[in-house]
Amino acid sequence: MRHLSKSDKSTLIIVAALALLAPFILNPFPEGSALAQFNAGYPDLMQRFAIFGILAIGFNILFGLTGYLSFGHAAFLGVGSYSAVWMFKLLSMNIVPAIILSVIVAGVFSLLIGFICLRRSGIYFSILTLMFAQMSYSLAYSVLTPLTNGETGLQVYNDDPQYLMGPNSPTVTNLFGLEMRSTFTLDLGPWAFQFNFGYYVCAFFLLLAFYIAIRIFRSPFGLMLRAIKTNQTRLNYTGLNSRPYTLAAFVISGMYAGLAGGLMASMDPLAGAERMYWTASGEIVLMTILGGVGTLLGPVLGAGFIKYFENIFSKINETVLHGWFAFLPDGLNDAIVWVLHFFVGKGWHLTLGLLFMLIVIFLPGGLMEGWTRIRNKFRGGKDDGEAPSPTAATTPAE
Repeated sequence: MRHLSKSDKSTLIIVAALALLAPFILNPFPEGSALAQFNAGYPDLMQRFAIFGILAIGFNILFGLTGYLSFGHAAFLGVGSYSAVWMFKLLSMNIVPAIILSVIVAGVFSLLIGFICLRRSGIYFSILTLMFAQMSYSLAYSVLTPLTNGETGLQVYNDDPQYLMGPNSPTVTNLFGLEMRSTFTLDLGPWAFQFNFGYYVCAFFLLLAFYIAIRIFRSPFGLMLRAIKTNQTRLNYTGLNSRPYTLAAFVISGMYAGLAGGLMASMDPLAGAERMYWTASGEIVLMTILGGVGTLLGPVLGAGFIKYFENIFSKINETVLHGWFAFLPDGLNDAIVWVLHFFVGKGWHLTLGLLFMLIVIFLPGGLMEGWTRIRNKFRGGKDDGEAPSPTAATTPAE
């Protein structure tokens, strides 16, 4: 902590406070009220906020700093999940060996793919990563079925070896005996706040990942990555070989994805090939762009934004809408519900797409640019460099 600037320390403290108080912040509406539909303070969703925040932070180290746009990061997420589940099957349900193996395997896998893909840049690099991700998906789905269990997915069974399981060992995922599913509910009047142990494990790794990202951003290594993004050709003309730096960024980013995959399996010991599909990689890209490419906090916000819409707005159906507008005459109620049902439930992608369009048009720097504008309007000061200009945030490496 003493090596961080005052601004970075403040940001890290704010993120830590938000993670610690998430059960309160994400449950603003009383249980049973009409607006309780928008509460997001339940364990499964909070875990996803933290896990996909880690995934987006790692992707931002590659895309935000070097400008290399990868469409294959879901492959590392899937590899991490499969590795974790195999640890549960072979050793025990303790998540520590599973997470360690997830990070190592994802790092080795990203080293192999990065060594090949980084021979090209720009759109050619993006296409190569997409092809490798789809190859990985196909292998997991239909070829390597002894390792992945194909379409059904890899999961833990009662007859698995689990060599380190003692007679009194927990049969669910745990951290040295503390079960991931353990949840304490605090009832305060009409509110019910859930404190889940698995979420706080994910939040710890989120803070650790965020801290490492800060150190990378502010390090000489991070400055070299920014130089690569600014003009890699000119940098190469100076006689400096930039490939080891881009490969290191690619591997670090892949290890972040492996960590996220390991945590996903730790919360729910199941791994399927769908986690490696190209749409999963596209979602990671959207999270980063939506929050703010090249910023520290932006990818976390983008991940939370998309996962909120996916889990909250997708649950709003016509019955819920009719309940909200029950005070209106029947004809008007039906008309409003008919219009709105295209934007919620199965149509939540339409709402997210419209919001994404508005942000890209009016806030090219993502949510962090909007926050910077609001802050500067109140302070009357200048940008401190956290939210880069739209040009700097989207310039690819050539």
